[in-house]
Amino acid sequence: MAETGTATAAGTATAAETEPETEAGRRKNLPGSARSLRRTGLLVTFILGGLTATPPLAMDMYLPSLPEVTTSLHASAASVQLTLTACLAGMALGQLLIGPMSDRWGRRRPLLAGLAVYVVATVLCGIAPNLEFLVGFRLVQGLAGSAGIVIARAVVRDLHDGVAMARFFSSLMLISGVAPIVAPLIGGQVLRVTDWRGVFAVLTVVGIALAVLVWFRLPETLDPADRHGGGVGEALRSMRTLLVDRVFTGYVLAGGFAFAALFAYIAASPFVIQEIYGASPQTFSLLFGVNSVGLVIVGQINGKVLVGRVSMDKVLAVGLAVITLAATALLLMATGVFGEAGLFPVAVALFVLMSAMGLAMPNTQTLALMRTRHSAGAASALLGTTSFLIGAVASPLVGIAGEDTAVPMAIVQLVAALVAVGCFVGLCRPWNRRTTLEGAES
Repeated sequence: MAETGTATAAGTATAAETEPETEAGRRKNLPGSARSLRRTGLLVTFILGGLTATPPLAMDMYLPSLPEVTTSLHASAASVQLTLTACLAGMALGQLLIGPMSDRWGRRRPLLAGLAVYVVATVLCGIAPNLEFLVGFRLVQGLAGSAGIVIARAVVRDLHDGVAMARFFSSLMLISGVAPIVAPLIGGQVLRVTDWRGVFAVLTVVGIALAVLVWFRLPETLDPADRHGGGVGEALRSMRTLLVDRVFTGYVLAGGFAFAALFAYIAASPFVIQEIYGASPQTFSLLFGVNSVGLVIVGQINGKVLVGRVSMDKVLAVGLAVITLAATALLLMATGVFGEAGLFPVAVALFVLMSAMGLAMPNTQTLALMRTRHSAGAASALLGTTSFLIGAVASPLVGIAGEDTAVPMAIVQLVAALVAVGCFVGLCRPWNRRTTLEGAES
């Protein structure tokens, strides 16, 4: 395994302490347009946040229209669910393709191409004559939409380092974290004035607006001297180099399994809250929104208060510990150790678990991307694909024991949290300062 990582003079300085010198060096190496881009922080945050939020928006805005799609296309509910699976699979696999492409050709061209294909695919989804057509172009929509997710992370890596990068990722959560809250509400309102095809019309407008913003206001951030000239072989070698860096892999897996706990919540919470604990759909929507707000608020505390004052490894450790404790509490309540638990304590545990994601997610991304500079696209692709694939595997497991218990959800969340902790401790070894500083220049 690659034990890279450059120690400071005493071997004890944190990444935050080396930040000013690193950031100054990066400013000198950025293209001129990118240097000016750093000074328009709010606009950049809005654009990159929109890029990361668009694919989840495409998933969640579509949810209220599923029954109507079933009727309109004369398909079964199980078949219509394939439209969600196809989009999710496209988002996961597309990142593996587009991330390395952005390392070779720069960020703008693959991003604009992805947005163009996303818009066309969304239009075709909206005019789909049958289910097979819709599933096929939902896959294409996911593949193309993944460009926004993977390249947005790579752009952040191009522009920032260390503390500044962690703060920027926390700011992005303010936008991308709100998307799952408002998307079903927007989809429901769209269905009040039109049918399910109108949802895709709205998504098309969003895609066009983002493409225009990127075209006019997001310049190239990857210097030509830092691009990779190889093809598929070079991309695979870059990924292999990243994966043999034990610390990078540890952060990727820790983030991926933490994300699996989040996916388990998303997949099981509608059933657990409404069917087992008897909450109304309105109560569930309120709790879902409150939990998402908790994630966003803690993410902002991470970026505005903790980063730069507390080691990112320590903050990540606290986040993973809280997720583990919350999952343990949920399992104990689900198995009846505390007697018959009502909705309130379960809702509190879920809120704590979700909020702690605001500490885990931005810091795993930052610490992983700090391990690389010249393969940020490939690194971002591995981060995104790993999270989506692990989450996709975890999601079906929450219903494995039927509809009368929340135990599977709690078990999946606890196992995922424990594996995340194991990867963090066993692979990242945060107590060893030589391995937590940036230095894996793959």
